[in-house]
Amino acid sequence: MLFFIFITLFEYLLDVFVKILVSNDDGINAPGIYALVSALKEIADVTVVAPLNEQSAVGHSITMTIPLRIIKYKKNKEFFGYAVDGTPADCVKIGVRNILNESPDLVISGINQGSNAAINIIYSGTVSAAREAAIMDIPAIAISLTSYTSHDFEYAGKVAKILAMDLVNRNLPKGTLLNVNVPAVPEDQIAGIQLTQQGKSKWDDIYEKRQDPAGRDYYWLKGNLMEVDTDIETDQAAIKNNYVSVTPIHFDLTDYAAYDMMKEWHLNNLYKKECKK
Repeated sequence: MLFFIFITLFEYLLDVFVKILVSNDDGINAPGIYALVSALKEIADVTVVAPLNEQSAVGHSITMTIPLRIIKYKKNKEFFGYAVDGTPADCVKIGVRNILNESPDLVISGINQGSNAAINIIYSGTVSAAREAAIMDIPAIAISLTSYTSHDFEYAGKVAKILAMDLVNRNLPKGTLLNVNVPAVPEDQIAGIQLTQQGKSKWDDIYEKRQDPAGRDYYWLKGNLMEVDTDIETDQAAIKNNYVSVTPIHFDLTDYAAYDMMKEWHLNNLYKKECKK
């Protein structure tokens, strides 16, 4: 009995004190963000700031040459959040600086329609929204459902809620975010939650040449995923084995092994040598 009283009190305190900013790249009208907000509202004060239109695979782009506009967006005739005619990173930046006017306790991006694992992380707008939060020293989670067709986001929402409750009591290193991928299988088929590393699987992309009705050429991106990851501690392999994959990532892109190796190149000596010619 005391246990349940404690849990109820804990969730109440979270609801009072924890502020979560939610964004995505599928757009404010996507079913995934609605499921995420529905789950998180049980434990926190949630503010939605998401792209007005779909921004999938825009990476970490930000808008610099045109003005951004903020629209109060309603869903089912009730206020749902703020729609921004910009990128996912724009949404988090303007959400923190202009809408909330203070840093939230947590930023969660998703629930994305489709996997964001391995090399695909580089392109992901979902991950970039969470990464923008990490740049601002705000703990963040990017969460994806690994299917482009399934709209059953209930379990992924449950995972987001569990991780959010846990993360507010953890000291996640500054600049780090959690990239989470939830297999699109029934909950009773989930093998567990696996801490993972970013895999090396990547897309073999081509641009297929086509013609429009006027006979003009255009090109459409298509490709096949080249799966090379087999270790269960990599995100792609974990997903394939029905594990929820949780990968801590950060925005430091330095290759430290190459950095140490290149010290032997003595680049400054090469520069001086060339200058003497």
